[in-house]
Amino acid sequence: MSADSKTRRWLDRVERWGNALPDPVFIFLGLIALLVAASVAAALLGWSAVNPVTGETLTAKSLLSAENVGKLLTDMPETMANFPPLGLILVVMLGAAVAERSGLFTALMARAMRGVSNRFLSPAIFLIGLLSHQAADAAYVVLIPLSAIIFAAAGRHPLSGIAIAYAGISGAFAANLLPGQFDVLMLGITKSATALLVPDHMLNPLGNWYFTAALGVILIPVTWYVNDRIVEPRLGKWTGTLPEGESQDDADPADQRRGLRRAGFAALIIALVFAAFTFWPGYTPLVDTAASGPARLEPFYASLVAGFMLLFLVCGWVYGAAVGSIGSHRDVVKMMTEGLATMTPFLVISFFAAHFIAMFAWSNLGPVMAINGADWLRAQHLATPVMLILLLLMSSVFDLVIGSASAKWSAMAPIVVPMLMLLGVSPEMTTAAYRMGDSIFNIVTPVASNFVLVLVLAQRWRKDFGVGSLIAMMLPFSIAIGLTGLCLVGLWTGFDWPVGPGAPSTYAMPAR
Repeated sequence: MSADSKTRRWLDRVERWGNALPDPVFIFLGLIALLVAASVAAALLGWSAVNPVTGETLTAKSLLSAENVGKLLTDMPETMANFPPLGLILVVMLGAAVAERSGLFTALMARAMRGVSNRFLSPAIFLIGLLSHQAADAAYVVLIPLSAIIFAAAGRHPLSGIAIAYAGISGAFAANLLPGQFDVLMLGITKSATALLVPDHMLNPLGNWYFTAALGVILIPVTWYVNDRIVEPRLGKWTGTLPEGESQDDADPADQRRGLRRAGFAALIIALVFAAFTFWPGYTPLVDTAASGPARLEPFYASLVAGFMLLFLVCGWVYGAAVGSIGSHRDVVKMMTEGLATMTPFLVISFFAAHFIAMFAWSNLGPVMAINGADWLRAQHLATPVMLILLLLMSSVFDLVIGSASAKWSAMAPIVVPMLMLLGVSPEMTTAAYRMGDSIFNIVTPVASNFVLVLVLAQRWRKDFGVGSLIAMMLPFSIAIGLTGLCLVGLWTGFDWPVGPGAPSTYAMPAR
């Protein structure tokens, strides 16, 4: 039996096992039950950890305490409303539904496909996924459904398009060709941790750039191979049609060209408005004037969600009016309504996912686990490369149960950063190793906030596509990305390459 056949049979078993699981709603109910039991046991055992920054003792709290039961029942609407991806997805979908149903997306994909070989679709979309890290979670709502349409239009399996886009957006989240808001956030947490040991240590948001950019470049051929040689052949040949509600865009070619020109002009106007809000002298609502450096642009990054919604809404409306798919404002409202209707399964699952994430925070288990785990890592007295690899593996394991990278790093950084500085590892290298580990299982864990969204988007193309199907489709990417990152961390520390501008891999404590 060939290696490819063995791989496919193994993934088929993973898919059967995964699809034998209950509906995602009941998976989250089961996780909530386990979480409640774990919180009660941890509280009875007095499981705790000391926050190394504040000195506060964090104690595990029972979710059956009067306080937490009251919070569960009284804050239920707020818990649902505060689910991180919910508002973002619904806002972007309002605009995307118009662009989709007016035929704009299909026309753009057809135009983009001209002269582009099917062979290069996977690396192109993966690269766009890497660049979309600047758009935060909006990329899930925009790039993933578009990638499915691109692959389907090219005669390839749309689920393969979803897979490579998801891998680029989430599985390769540690890779970042262009430094952005996440670098500012993570290295800001690292800087606070270094100040515990060396208060005047300088750290800049580009401190991981060499590593993250190299990782991104290396992962392009790696994921290209995985998608085209492992994932797509297993999915089989695509013989279906576009999902219900997806416009085929049979517009007259002349009307289509006119519509695209008008949509392009509308996009330029929106871009100029956002540029003016960012750079206009004396009036910069998208700039934090009180901050310094790259942090000044955090409002601009946060505005990208509204920007995408407006871009899709206005451009879709303009295009639809030109080709005749939109006759009046009532058609626009109808398209918005139909678009949100397709998200109903996501809304149902979001209720239970939101409560699982909120209850995990109420229990204090997350920071207690992270701090105790980092303490255990420090107690092992291992060689530096081994220590970094263990940190990578530890962050990847925590990623299966704690979705927020910044929340985990806030708890772990004050312990592992000073510890590894004393062992000769720079804070930037420690951060890079943590970020690498944190991204590996993003695409295969059902507790990830956007996993359910990707599942719902995939089910538009294959109704019987279940949790196990998505895990089996994405698992080869997780393995490939994890092994690549593991090797790269070892090579980086072994050759003592700089992690970023002015950021060496090694660190020497300043003389006192």
